This record gives sequence, structure tokens and C-alpha cells, in this order.
Amino acid sequence: MYLVTGSAGHLGEALMRLLRARGIAARGLDRRASPFTDATGSITDRGFVAEAMAGASAVLHAATLHKPHVGTHPAQAFVDTNVSGTLALLEAATAAGVYGFVLTSTTSAFGSALIPAPGAPAAWISEEVQPVPRNIYGTTKLAAEALAELSHRRDGLPVVVLRTARFFPEGDDDAAKRAAYSLDNAQANELLYRRADIEDVAEAHLAAVGRARSIGFGRFIVSATTPFTADDLPLLRSDAAAAAGRHFPEAAALYAARGWSLFPSIDRVYDNRAARVALGWQPRHDFGTMLAALAAGRDFRSALARAVGSKGYHEAGIEAGPYAPA
Repeated sequence: MYLVTGSAGHLGEALMRLLRARGIAARGLDRRASPFTDATGSITDRGFVAEAMAGASAVLHAATLHKPHVGTHPAQAFVDTNVSGTLALLEAATAAGVYGFVLTSTTSAFGSALIPAPGAPAAWISEEVQPVPRNIYGTTKLAAEALAELSHRRDGLPVVVLRTARFFPEGDDDAAKRAAYSLDNAQANELLYRRADIEDVAEAHLAAVGRARSIGFGRFIVSATTPFTADDLPLLRSDAAAAAGRHFPEAAALYAARGWSLFPSIDRVYDNRAARVALGWQPRHDFGTMLAALAAGRDFRSALARAVGSKGYHEAGIEAGPYAPA
């Protein structure tokens, strides 16, 4: 039986939907009730976690406080949920003898390492890049990763950490970008370098838990497969549309037909190669499949992404979208 934390959230629901569709026993855990939540409570409650862990053979830990909560929650809440809650789950999983634990982390953990100096080429972001977190979200996710690695080294718990690119359907955290680009336009652009479809993210988690024992401990970037190489990095920073046109000459006409435009500059590219190799994971959605969907008049998102939909991050709405004003 799989224990899925954060089952009322975007990724947790996606995981529960996939597992149920495949006839795999799964228990959803969340502090909020939902059609995909079987146990309602907090991961900071060790008694609740121990009870929920009973009978589990693997853990998919997607529950977290997210970047949109930085403006609405105190730092201590991030420590409680992202660090202490993760520790409680790791220790309960060790005691239960699970064969695999997958921790959902974030490319936000790279922080300032994502931003090259003025005039420098775009940054190539692989697992070798040293994170430099910029806020409490990234800091606590890195701390959770460190605890996961410690659980493997000290207790032998097989753990895979997945640093996921953005897969949420809500708008960008940059208000200027939200104003300049439609939601679909912006998210289509992001498939070039920093976004993944939630179906691919969920499939990466299932692949990771299946290979956790053979990996032991590993960290991997999960993002759509970029068409770019290191040769494209200088042009990406100065003229992203020209760089994209090298690989997708059909993009200009498809975009013009919709009144869309590519971003003028791209500052980083996520490399998912290590995850594809180590996990045997084959993401199905990228910029090329998005263009094919546009040409065919179809939504470029997966059926799973459409089914999960937009959830927001706050119990009360925020005027600026998912992000509180700075």
C-alpha cells in the first residue's frame, strides 16, 4: 500500500488518481478532507503519522507549504511542516520498513543559483549546481532533503528526492509577466525550460519509488525535456525567440495565429537527463508536443492536468492570485 501525503493538493491528487486507476492500493493523507484523502490530519502530529503509516510499503511525500505561502505564513510554519513533518514521516517510514520513500522537493531550492550575472549566458541547471536558497521555502525544502539523506545513511531508508519544476496551473509569481502574457501563453513558453506537465511529474514519482531500493539515495530534477543544449545558452539570454526558432521553425506561425509571443529572454534551463536515465522515466509532454497540440486545435495539457485543475493555495482568496503582495 502506498501512503500519499498532500492528497488534497495538485500533485497528491494526481498521484492518487493514477494509483487508483491502476488498481494500486493507496492511502491519501492530508490536513484537508477531499475525495482523495483517506486520513485527515497533520504530518506534524507523530501519532497521526504513525497510525497512517500502518501497512504502508512505500511513501510518496508531496505535502508541503509552498512558495505562495511565503507571504502569508510565518517562517516557523514552514519549519514545522516542511522540516519537522518530513522528519516524522521519515522516522515512521523507517520503523515501518517501507521499500521506498519519495520526497517531492523543488527547483526553487536552487534559488539565486538560477540567476546568471547581467550579460552572462543563461544558466544550465543540473544536479551538480549548488543551491543558494532565497527564502524560507527553499531553505526548508533543502533541510528536508538533508534529513532524507541522513535517514538513508543512518537507517538505510531508500529515498529519492525529486526537485520538481513548476507544474501548478496558477499564474506566474511575477505580476508583470501575468499582465504581459496570457496564462496559456506563459505556461507554453515555460515548457522550453522550467515547466512540466503534472502527469509527467506524477509518473516520475511512481518510477522513483519503483527504483528507490536500487538507487539508495538520489536527487533528480524533474522538468519537461528541454530542446536546448549548452550551445544555445548565450542566445537564450539575448533572444529567446531566435533560440527557440533554431529547434522549432513552426513555432512563429503557430504563436502568431494566437497572438502569442515567446519571452524575450530566458535565464535558466533545467536539465532532466539524470532523472530520465536513473529512473527509466520518459516524460511525454514538452514544447514540441505543445506545438503539435496547437496545430491540431487541442489543449496542450494532459487529461490528468485538466482533471486535477486549479486549486489555489489559500483557504481565503488573494487578489493577486496565488501570491500575496510582497
